[in-house]
Amino acid sequence: MNSVRGIKIKLPRNYDENSILKYPVIVVFDGDYLFGPVVGQTDFQTYFDEMPGSIIVGIIQGNERFYDSYYDEVSGLPLETGARFYEFVAQELLPYIDNNYNTSKFKVAVGHNIMGNFINAFLMKDEPLFQAYINLSPDLSGEMGINIAERLAWTKQDLFYYMATSKGDIENIRKNILETHVEIANIDNEHLTYYFDDFTDGSHYTLVTGALTKAFDKIFELYKPLSEKELTEKVAKYDGTLDEYLVKRYKRIYDLFGIEKPITEEELLKVIAVAEERNDLESLQQLGKLALKQDENSAFGTYYLALHAERLGKSKKAVKLYKTSLEQNPTSHLDRDFILSKLEELEVVTQDTEAEDEDIEN
Repeated sequence: MNSVRGIKIKLPRNYDENSILKYPVIVVFDGDYLFGPVVGQTDFQTYFDEMPGSIIVGIIQGNERFYDSYYDEVSGLPLETGARFYEFVAQELLPYIDNNYNTSKFKVAVGHNIMGNFINAFLMKDEPLFQAYINLSPDLSGEMGINIAERLAWTKQDLFYYMATSKGDIENIRKNILETHVEIANIDNEHLTYYFDDFTDGSHYTLVTGALTKAFDKIFELYKPLSEKELTEKVAKYDGTLDEYLVKRYKRIYDLFGIEKPITEEELLKVIAVAEERNDLESLQQLGKLALKQDENSAFGTYYLALHAERLGKSKKAVKLYKTSLEQNPTSHLDRDFILSKLEELEVVTQDTEAEDEDIEN
């Protein structure tokens, strides 16, 4: 561009450059005023594990904003100085971030007003540079709305697309957004995940905060811990052992976001509870094996393998497994005293059974 742009970078809490952990990248255009709201919202949602920790990059555009967003009046796509800014992001900024930070393959573009129009240009490549687009009251220009709808209709890659307006939005901007929304909403493409918000309150500017909340909430919905709704509507009705459901769910998280997210003890407990409700002993066993595979030093997996053996009436095997779990690391809900009480109950039952067997033999 033959000029300089400042950038702001916010790293996730506990970021360690030597770690193998990878993080999504959120690029914020108009970083002068939009960087702060994005950082605040991601900090909040990350704290409650509603979204993954992310590397946030804000581009300071200042007085260059007009030139950075310069577009062809017919197509709405970047032109001249706008095209050079596009190449700066594609060929300089993103490679710089990837080369210097622990980034995953998942990248999010956030744009407001005219930069909301601009970020859609990255969607037009055969392989889009961003996998998620947050359009905050975008000033869609020329045929950009038509271009967006056509591109989203034939994408073969998983894409998230979010767009928002409000009743108090600028009239001509709102009109173009609503027309584009009708086109996108009618698209039937399994690779597209589309969300739209039309806020009853708020102006062209004040809708930003609420829209960011909704956008991140929807884009990272799969990343969140298992909800009661998912447990009831999907897990409980899953046709197969429930360990398979969990493995597939977390593989999907990796495929989409490039994040190796471990299955937590809380998640396993929720699914085990469903297995208990289904009286699904096979799932109970497989979930125990899955937990043991995740952490062979934890008592968690061994305990549930012991419980499975106990439910099958294999008392001696259960006793052996409970004793093994006593030698492993306790968990938040499985301490040594609790396991000992289970073991004592089972040993009494085992002794009684053996005595009865002996009487029968005599």
